[in-house]
Amino acid sequence: MRVSFPAHRPRRLRRTRAIRDAVAETDLSPRNLILPVFVSEGRDAEDIPAMPGYRRYPVGEELVRHVEEALGLGINKAILFGVVEESRKGPTGDYAYDPKGPVPRALGLLRETFGDRLVLFADVCLCEYTDHGHCGLVAGGRIDNDATLPLYARAAVTYAEAGADVVAPSGMMDGQVREIRRALDEEGYRDVAIMSYSAKYASAFYGPFRVAAESAPRFGDRRSYQMDPRNAREAVKEVLMDLEEGADMVMVKPALAYLDVIRLVREAVPYVPLAAYNVSGEYSMVKAAAERGWIDGRTAMLEVLFAIRRAGADLILTYHALEAARALADLPF
Repeated sequence: MRVSFPAHRPRRLRRTRAIRDAVAETDLSPRNLILPVFVSEGRDAEDIPAMPGYRRYPVGEELVRHVEEALGLGINKAILFGVVEESRKGPTGDYAYDPKGPVPRALGLLRETFGDRLVLFADVCLCEYTDHGHCGLVAGGRIDNDATLPLYARAAVTYAEAGADVVAPSGMMDGQVREIRRALDEEGYRDVAIMSYSAKYASAFYGPFRVAAESAPRFGDRRSYQMDPRNAREAVKEVLMDLEEGADMVMVKPALAYLDVIRLVREAVPYVPLAAYNVSGEYSMVKAAAERGWIDGRTAMLEVLFAIRRAGADLILTYHALEAARALADLPF
């Protein structure tokens, strides 16, 4: 059906900030943001050179203050990643599910401090805890998918015991959601949700994160288990498989380079909460260009986040979270 519009001037609806706000199609607020937090075994917070303005936090007062700042800005969701000493790492990544590790201890501290005011997510993977840097167990130079699954399940249960509301398997092992759901239910954690990294691509944009978490693979790459950047329809299949296995939320990662995938997933499962990860490389490119005066960093950051929301994401994991929450009070558009 063809619709004819009367002659008009589109600029009439762009003339003032108030008019633009009245007809804006996409909203973004702190409630859409998830703050990624690196928790370490160190004594003091450490700057991450590859991610300007970002830090690793020890389990203690500095971590509490950091999260308290986020809550004060309206961000009530955080996802934790562990950073451990080299001596803690081994071929099977056992420290991933050690209750004395940084993530379980941080979960306990934050839960005790903030109660249900804070939604706590815990990333579930082995790459930060293995001496080879891969997300799963290695056998004969290959990733052993099935042998990895019980370790993910053990880590998920450990995080649930420590206080996680949501566990987030990111390793892209086939069957990881089913195994984690089974383990959580058997241990009495039926109310702990799963946010699966369902469509996680083998991407060059993860570089700064791997520096921050000291999790780069020591040999080969992750292309045998992470998705091929040339594929989009496959992402929908991955999402549907994870939902069938028991995922409560799904994710596309990275976000900015995969806006088309976010849109495809949104249209395929409009009834499921959809997250997108605005990853470290996407963050660092904006920060680096802004530091050199090549772009207006604040406006570019907001454009990126609005694009991710416009594509269909309900939740955005982003290292821009604190800065974005402040900027949303005074949009430059």
